[in-house]
Amino acid sequence: MPPSSSLYSPGRLLPARPTSATTVGRWSRVSCSLSMNGCAPGAGERGAVCVREARALPAAPAPQDAVGQLRAAVDALGAGAPPAAPSGIIRIEVPIAQRVDAVEWLHAQAALPRCFFSARAPLPDTPALAACGSSNGNGSLSDQWKQPVSVAGVGSAVFFRGTEPFSLADWRAIKRFLSRDCPLIRAYGVIRFDATSDVSVEWADYGSFYFIVPQVEINELEESSVLATTIAWDDSLSWTWHNALTDLQSLLQKISPCSVQVNKSSLQTTIMSLNHVPTKASWDLAVTKALQMIKGRQRDLVKVVLARCSRYITDTCIDPVELLACLKVEGPNAYQFCIQPSDAPAFVGNSPEKLFHRKYLNISSEALAGTRARGKTRADDFQIGQDLLLSSKEDIEFTIVRDSIKKKLEMICDEVVVHPSKALRKLPRVQHLSAQLAARIRNEDDEFEILNTLHPTPAVCGLPTEESRRFIREYEIFDRGMYAGPVGWFGGAESEFAVGIRSALLGKGHSTLVYAGVGIVDGTNPSFEWDELDLKASQFAKLLQYQEQHIRYQEAENMGTVIRIEK
Repeated sequence: MPPSSSLYSPGRLLPARPTSATTVGRWSRVSCSLSMNGCAPGAGERGAVCVREARALPAAPAPQDAVGQLRAAVDALGAGAPPAAPSGIIRIEVPIAQRVDAVEWLHAQAALPRCFFSARAPLPDTPALAACGSSNGNGSLSDQWKQPVSVAGVGSAVFFRGTEPFSLADWRAIKRFLSRDCPLIRAYGVIRFDATSDVSVEWADYGSFYFIVPQVEINELEESSVLATTIAWDDSLSWTWHNALTDLQSLLQKISPCSVQVNKSSLQTTIMSLNHVPTKASWDLAVTKALQMIKGRQRDLVKVVLARCSRYITDTCIDPVELLACLKVEGPNAYQFCIQPSDAPAFVGNSPEKLFHRKYLNISSEALAGTRARGKTRADDFQIGQDLLLSSKEDIEFTIVRDSIKKKLEMICDEVVVHPSKALRKLPRVQHLSAQLAARIRNEDDEFEILNTLHPTPAVCGLPTEESRRFIREYEIFDRGMYAGPVGWFGGAESEFAVGIRSALLGKGHSTLVYAGVGIVDGTNPSFEWDELDLKASQFAKLLQYQEQHIRYQEAENMGTVIRIEK
């Protein structure tokens, strides 16, 4: 079913496509060369590129010095003889003796495409998980010390995009450029929730999946940083060493050596209108239909997750990086991410949910379901948490998610451990039921099967998977796009993906699309679930100053529009 026309009314999310430069928020963004598409036909069957190498330059005292070193190093590459190898990827990095905030560095850059990924704060290890060899995927303390806290990148040394569902061949095309020996050469990106559904205009530039290996990136560590540049070439993909070198030299001249501070408390905007798709009335009908199928004789559905898309129109444009900075402050126990192709809207989120983490053969995943607000007092918060733990409806939903993920892992892994079987995960605004899972795959090539099997989890789709997906296609009247899809990165030694929930799509005008979803199981009340959608979207509403304005809002059921009424 095509997306609702309300998303494409005057002042829609996307204006006409720009040519070479575009304005996002208050910043002028310059679209860089798209380099080569590493997912060209047959690329995944060609084997690894000939050269995969990482080079470290002497440490620099400050970012300005690091930028100068990288420019000089790349110019030196151009002055020498080109590599004899027909394909390769080389990362050149400069350690910096101070911690550079990755968000503020990204805020200073004017280049597109761009990406950002921030690791979630590690969860406590448990003996049961550690015995499986995986623990929670966080590794030892010394490993953690070397891991980036956040990574921000601009430009694309190589990108990967396709219109068909993400396949084993596409995964192999990405892995050609990655190596255990170069663990920080990573491909950052996102995959559609449902690659077989129709693509709406706001998601068109993402394809079915979109990944980039950044040309220039900052790795924010615990007490220091690394500034790096990456050059990739492949004659068979019509992207020669000369093409790659020229493109990289051009981008390096645009890189700002300075960071720009970001207001991390608010976006200084006012909401002018708010439109929900579906409307409350349409939502109630869809939930009622789902419950009929769940309770029916044939039991076609056990659970289905239905979502809502809320379109906010604000009085000023919102810079995606400013929103990202606010989310990062609000959610240190979540994954923050931002993916933005050239001339496209930015997908920004603050997801609490891990899809999987792989380090060598060790896999960790988690189940997350059931939602309650946090209490205003410690006693209130404790009681709300106990109500969540003891709720039969929430236990049904959570058990479906946990047991399904466990069964999926058991299809691929030799051993799977779940511990604890059910616990509370408390976030700044909400709390959930959660369980950690650990497993070991038989070989690293099973990584694609882990991704392909785990996504979509019952937490964002339902159970059985195909029946739930069919219901969503029929009854959701908007395109989820990358919402609830895998978002994260592939590396040579490890990979990590979150579930792209608690997310928004920011266009080039004054529109922001905010997505939220809830699970429908036997015992669901449609009105309660609508309120839960509001709760899950509240972090965006607060940052957009929706809760701060002395304005009343009224919903017009026939349009799904919230009308602003001055007091």
